[in-house]
Amino acid sequence: MPAKTPEEICTLFRQFMREGNMEGLLSIYDDDVVFVTAEGATKRGKEELRQELAPMANAKAKFEFKIKQIAQTGNIALMHTLWDISSPKPLSVYAIEIARQQTDGTWRWLIGDPFTVGRPVPKPS
Repeated sequence: MPAKTPEEICTLFRQFMREGNMEGLLSIYDDDVVFVTAEGATKRGKEELRQELAPMANAKAKFEFKIKQIAQTGNIALMHTLWDISSPKPLSVYAIEIARQQTDGTWRWLIGDPFTVGRPVPKPS
């Protein structure tokens, strides 16, 4: 069940996470995915992403979302999304994600930074 629009990626993410469907979760990410963790580390590719998402998928985390803005040009979309996670531990995050349209017309996340707002940033020396 691929996303036909950038917005649908969020709906599928919520569904697959609640089901604990790891393969479904990975299917909504581009093969060249880059994901920025809460600590600011960069994960590349689906295997590194699997390691990052597995604890929440195993817990069947419950996510709700509100898309704040989508700016799209051609086959690229910049998404601003507020995510509320109610379990396993309550958390709200403001994510910036870039989605890319695939050659078959479906959409997948290419770059995700779900901890953009509130991440401590070291000051330059």
